[in-house]
Amino acid sequence: MNEITMLMNADQFILSALREDISSEDVTTNSVMREYKLGEVDLICKQDGVIAGLGVFRRVFELLDPTTEVTFTCKDGDKVSKGEKLGVIRGDIRVLLSGERTALNYLQRMSGIATYTRNIVDLLAGSSTKLLDTRKTTPNMRIFEKYAVKVGGGNNHRYNLSDGILLKDNHIGAAGGIRQAIAMAKEYAPFVRKIEIEVENLDMLREALDAGADIIMLDNMSVEDMREAVRLAKGMAETECSGNVTRENIAKLVDIGVDYISSGALTHSAPILDLSMKNLHAI
Repeated sequence: MNEITMLMNADQFILSALREDISSEDVTTNSVMREYKLGEVDLICKQDGVIAGLGVFRRVFELLDPTTEVTFTCKDGDKVSKGEKLGVIRGDIRVLLSGERTALNYLQRMSGIATYTRNIVDLLAGSSTKLLDTRKTTPNMRIFEKYAVKVGGGNNHRYNLSDGILLKDNHIGAAGGIRQAIAMAKEYAPFVRKIEIEVENLDMLREALDAGADIIMLDNMSVEDMREAVRLAKGMAETECSGNVTRENIAKLVDIGVDYISSGALTHSAPILDLSMKNLHAI
């Protein structure tokens, strides 16, 4: 997920968010600002972190008024510091006031995910293991949240259900077993698709390897079992560690040797990065 792809698909979601916040009018702003007046306001960082979502922040104001000018002193992926001025927004004061909350909601959320992701990526420094996100995203926010993971230095797992084959426990149950599930996936899916399957123990791993799985997801297995699983799968399939992976416990997984570590926490548990718009004034 890169910025161009994200922004190409962003407008429908941003407009929905604006309609959620302004169902008929911004009665507060309209009561104190009855007509056009040019103004500007500063974007201020209130917490150290990694910034992400500047293009979305700008787009909120552009959708309200295309003449709004947004100038940044940083770019997505930059480390920012408490008290730093990140940019200036200039335009109709009514637009600056009405778009403020929606624009900040996107920028704070996306920057929080980028910051949390960067922290975990730093913990994996020196290893060959890649950090992946999951589909545990906020409804209608996936495109923004997965982009933020990339900005933070992580990697995107499949974007949605159309993007790849991942046979989980309930798929295995529906198919009647591991061998059956993999065989059915091989028969149905295009040959260019890799087949990933979730296993919970070493016996399931061996069965998945015998059936020809391309990627094995080691779900909530002990460190010892995962280490053995990596040994058994070497040269036969890639391995992915999954299950309650957080910033607090990832250190013990670094030297296991898995190809990938996936973490839903990147998108469902990252706190926002505190940002604000300050010093609004007419010009």
